[in-house]
Amino acid sequence: MDKHSISAEKGAYISIAAYIFLSALKLTFGYFGDSKGLWADGLNNTTDIIASVAVLIGLKISKRPPDKNHSYGHLRAETVASLVAAFIMITVGLQVIYSAIESFFSQDATVVPNMFTAYVALFSAIFMYGVYRYNLALSKKINSASIHAVAQDNRSDALVSIGAFVGIIGTTIGIDWLDAVAALVVGLMICKTAWDIFHDASLSLTDGFDEQHLQQIGQTILLTDGVKDMSEIKARMHGNEILVETTVHVNPLLTVIQSHDITVKVEENLLKEHDIKHVIVHIEPYTFQKKGTRQ
Repeated sequence: MDKHSISAEKGAYISIAAYIFLSALKLTFGYFGDSKGLWADGLNNTTDIIASVAVLIGLKISKRPPDKNHSYGHLRAETVASLVAAFIMITVGLQVIYSAIESFFSQDATVVPNMFTAYVALFSAIFMYGVYRYNLALSKKINSASIHAVAQDNRSDALVSIGAFVGIIGTTIGIDWLDAVAALVVGLMICKTAWDIFHDASLSLTDGFDEQHLQQIGQTILLTDGVKDMSEIKARMHGNEILVETTVHVNPLLTVIQSHDITVKVEENLLKEHDIKHVIVHIEPYTFQKKGTRQ
C-alpha cells in the first residue's frame, strides 16, 4: 500500500476514534444532564462514526487492482460508500428533528440542563476543531477528496457543538426553549451535511464534472507546445481520479512520432498542473482555414 493510502486511512481512523470518544461523552452527559441539545449532538457523532467507517471501507476497496470486471479499478468504491453514509445520516437527522419538535411542544420542555453539559459541548467543539485542522492539512498534502470531505464533516461537528453550547447556556439563564431549538438546528445540520455528501456522490456517479475546472484543464492542453487547436474535451471522476479524453489538432505535416511526442507533452502538463494521471489524447490534422484558433 502506498504512503498516500496509509495517510488517508490514518485520517479516517483518527476521525473514527474521535467520534467514538465524543459520542459516548455527549450521550452520557446529555442524558444524565438533561440536555436534549447535547444528546442530539451525540447522536450526530454516532452517524459520523458510520460515515467515517464507510469512507475507510471505501478507501480499502478502492485500492484493489483492476480485474476482469473492473478494468478501471475500484476507485468508485469511495463514492458508493459516501452515498450509503448520506442515507444513514439523513435518517438520523430526521429523527433528531422530530424529537426536538416533540420536546419543544411537550410539558417537560422547560427542564433546565446541568451546567456541566455546557462545558462538555464547549470542550467537544475545541477538540473536533483540532481534528478538522489535522484532516484538512492531510487532505491537501495527499490530495484526497474523501479525507477533505471528512474534514468538512469535522468542521460542521465543531459548529454543531458550539450551537449546543449556546442552547444550553440560553436555557440555564431562563430561555427554556433554547435547548430544544439547538437540538432542531443540530438535526437540520445533519440533514444538510447528508445532502451535500449525497449531491457530490451523485454528481460523480453520473459522470458530472465541474465546468470551470474543465475549462482550466482545456486551457492547459491548448497551451501545450505543438497543439494548434482542441475540438473536444471530456472529463469525469472515477473515485478521486480524473479521467480526461480530448481531441487536439496538430500540424498535418508532422510525423507519427512527432505527433505522439505532443500527446506525451499534453499528458505531462496535465499531470503537473492538475495531477491528472489518466488521459486519452486523439490527434487530428490542423486545418489552417479554421477561425478562432491559434496559428
